[in-house]
Amino acid sequence: MKHQVYVISDGTGKTAEGALQSAMAQFGKVNVKINIRSNVHTDSDIKKIMEEAKVNRGFVVHTIVSKNLRDRILILGRLYDVETIDLMGPLLAQLSRQLDYSPVETPGMFRKLNRSYFQRIEAMEFAFRHDDGQRVEEIDKGEVVLLGVSRTFKTPLSIYLAFKGWRVANVPIILNIDPPGIIYDLKNLYIFGLSTYPKNLSELRSVRDHYLGGSTGSYSDIEYVTEELKYAKKIFRNIKGCSIIDVTNKPIEEIASDILNRIKDSEGESSYVENTDD
Repeated sequence: MKHQVYVISDGTGKTAEGALQSAMAQFGKVNVKINIRSNVHTDSDIKKIMEEAKVNRGFVVHTIVSKNLRDRILILGRLYDVETIDLMGPLLAQLSRQLDYSPVETPGMFRKLNRSYFQRIEAMEFAFRHDDGQRVEEIDKGEVVLLGVSRTFKTPLSIYLAFKGWRVANVPIILNIDPPGIIYDLKNLYIFGLSTYPKNLSELRSVRDHYLGGSTGSYSDIEYVTEELKYAKKIFRNIKGCSIIDVTNKPIEEIASDILNRIKDSEGESSYVENTDD
């Protein structure tokens, strides 16, 4: 059975759709069709949507900022026996009560204020989906690509940058194994190779090897680590535009700051830099 959901908005409908998609992710593979009805401003518009929802046994989710239109949706929903979910009204009411100030009821304003929030959600999802070389064929859809051998902080850096709104993918480099060919053909992305001192990396890996009961073979041997780092740097130098970052004894925040500063240097005051705001 396909469930019909009607998203009503006096703006683009992206705010309601984004919230609905995030919520629907909690319900697994439910068969749902989302019908966007944007720029709704009249009683007749609402009636048409309610009639369609009733015929299709659907329900309504809306982010209407006008109190009059929200009231009409509630009334018409009852008249047409269509369930309605108001995403905007309760929030505006609580804010008005807490701030002792009436909302301006400007369509689209909520979406603009929450653009950075949804951007972060999308970035986090992208980072998780493209961690450790997963879905490598899609990494050109991101903004930042991190390359490095094991234990050079690729994953925590990806999550940290994603929290700031950046779409980040990371790809592991393994000694004597050719990396995915796509990393040599990436365009309009920021590519960073993460490197460190062999001794520090060997010590770091030894901790993991001990935790795993010594089952990692030559993973933490200084000779192996040295060769792997040399191999990785050779790859970094063969990738056009790849900038090498030394992560030795640096906290994640400092490494991320180094990455973002290099992006600023390469782009100047571009739209990308806006993503660095907390």
